[in-house]
Formats: sequence, structure tokens, C-alpha cells
Amino acid sequence: MKSFRLLLLAALVLASCAKNTQITGIVKDAPESNLTFQMLDVNRFQLLDTVKTGADGSFKYALDLEEPAFVYLFHGDRQIASLLLQKGDKVKVETDTLGAYRTEGSEDCLRLQKVENSYNAFLRDLGTILATEQNPDPAISRRYVEYYRDRVSYIMQNSKSFAVVPVFFQQVNETLPVFSNATDGFIMNSIADSLSTVCPDSRWIKALRKEADRRMEAVKMDAKLKDAQEVGYIDIDLPGMEGKNIKLSEVESKVTMVYFWASTAEQKMFNISSLLPIYEEFHPKGLEIYAIALDADKSSWAAAIKNQKLPWVNVCDIRGVSSPYVQSYGVTSLPMLWIIRDGEIDPVSGLGNIDALKAYLRKNLR
Repeated sequence: MKSFRLLLLAALVLASCAKNTQITGIVKDAPESNLTFQMLDVNRFQLLDTVKTGADGSFKYALDLEEPAFVYLFHGDRQIASLLLQKGDKVKVETDTLGAYRTEGSEDCLRLQKVENSYNAFLRDLGTILATEQNPDPAISRRYVEYYRDRVSYIMQNSKSFAVVPVFFQQVNETLPVFSNATDGFIMNSIADSLSTVCPDSRWIKALRKEADRRMEAVKMDAKLKDAQEVGYIDIDLPGMEGKNIKLSEVESKVTMVYFWASTAEQKMFNISSLLPIYEEFHPKGLEIYAIALDADKSSWAAAIKNQKLPWVNVCDIRGVSSPYVQSYGVTSLPMLWIIRDGEIDPVSGLGNIDALKAYLRKNLR
């Protein structure tokens, strides 16, 4: 009787220690190897645990969840599986060390995998266009619009699955989000409302609402800036290459392009391939560019200016995306520009279409 009680007690202890979410699987070409499980905590990875595979590459892992979680399996530095887990899930994973994986037991895991596959195909297409097209801008714009519309449709069709959350934070490159419009805040709020019916206290809903609020504020500022009769434009006062502050209001020109950028490889390429030819053509007719670099590393910015021999007005704001001018001018992605003509904001957007920008300048600079 005593041994029976001890066994019963042991069973109860084990039951109380059991985790509510379980993952089993196999890594085909990784026998007796260390795997790490990491959880995405909004904008950073949090290490959960390290497990060792068996002689056949098999592994087991369990964790407690109270809300949906994005959990990623790593072999060394390589991510080999992505999982969207719910409390009580029992998921099976089959993968290899290159990251070719499949899952069973969770619809959300399958959705997340499809989201990642679509995103990776989009990035590959952009890479192919850049490598093969002499004038890649039109083809890139078409592919971007196609992907953006497809993702909006996907989000609306899966509005109660947390698999839509990563879509909002996908990037075309280091500084340009797929969802780059201020008005995307309306979509984010709508999805946050839908997801709150599933898990109202999720950190992901809070993250979406925070980003949506930022976008909505940008929409309000955008409306103010476009009301040129009342607002005019907000002055900018930042240090230039020599350390002396240069005000936007001090620039003398018929048309001033207020150009927000950062010294990443893509944007440096844009300077040379697109912006410099425009400046050379229209500067003699009255165009000036007031370029604000949102670079925390001032030396990197200065090197880019010198190496590229950029002839326009160059200033730097080391506060980066925390700069108050980002908020004032509704900057939601980089690069971004505003046009000032006759001392007022002229509500045109040119960076999405270089040909349209040139047409505008030809019309207004004769």
C-alpha cells in the first residue's frame, strides 16, 4: 500500500510539472546535435532552451504557453523551423539543417510557413529583377504593388489568426517596410480588433496597436502638411558636414526637395542611380535638395557624402527614427521626400515613381 501511495504521489508530481504545449520532431542530418529554441518577443529573440537530438536526429521539447507564441528552431546560427504555437498544441516537426521543414498538428504553423514562403519568393523576385533588368524600377514597383495587395487580401481572409502579425512587419529592405503607408494603421487596428476576440491580452495585439497609433498620428500630420494654405512647412535645423547647423528655411531655390534617407547600401545606390541625375538636370533650373540622413552613426553618413560626392545640402540627425522631424513630416519609410514650392508644401510624392517626379520638375522648373 505504501509503495502504491508513493507511485501515485510521483504521478501527481509529474502531472503537475507537465508543460501544456509539446513539440516532437526529427532533424534528418543532425544526429546527436544541439538545437536551440528561441521565442520572438516582439522585436528580439529570447532563448528558451537547448536540446540535444538522439542518434536518429529526433528531439522532444515542451513549454508552457498562455498566449500565442512565435517559436523558432535553430541549428547553430541557421533557423530551421518556424512555429506559431497555441496553448495545448502538440506539433510534429520534420526538418533538415538547411531549413526545409514541414509540420503536423497545427493549422497556425502551416499558415506561418506559407507566410514565410510567400515573403521569401517576393524577395527572390526582387533580387532577380535587380540582377537582370537594365531599368529595374518599374518592374520592382509592379512586383511590390502586387505583393502588397496580395498580403492585404491574405490578412483580411485570416484576420483571426496570429499568422498575419509577421506580415505587418516584413521589410522590402533594411529601411522600407512592405506596409509602408501611414494609412496602413487603419488595417492594423482592424486586425488588432479581430485578434482581440481570440486572445485579448496578447503582446502582439499591443504591438500592433502601438504601431497603428504611430501610423494614425502620421496620417494626422500628413493631413496638416497637405493643407498648405494654413500650415506652410515645418522648419528643420540640423548640422551639416562642417558641424554648422543649416536651416531648411535658409535654402534659396524655386523648388526644394526635402529628402529623408539613411546611408544604407540600397539608398546610397538610389542617390547615384536616380537622385544625382535629377539634381544635375534640374539644379541649374532652380532645384535644391535638402537631404536629412537619419543615421545614428555620423561617420558613416559623412563617408557616404564624401565618397559619393553628393552636391546638395546634406544634414544629419543622429536621433534616427526618434527624430521629431520624422513625426512632423510623417516619415513612415525611407527614402521619403516632400516638395516645397513657393514657400509651401506641395503635396506630391515622387520616390515611388521617378518618371512622375521628373515630369513634375519639368512642369514647375522652366
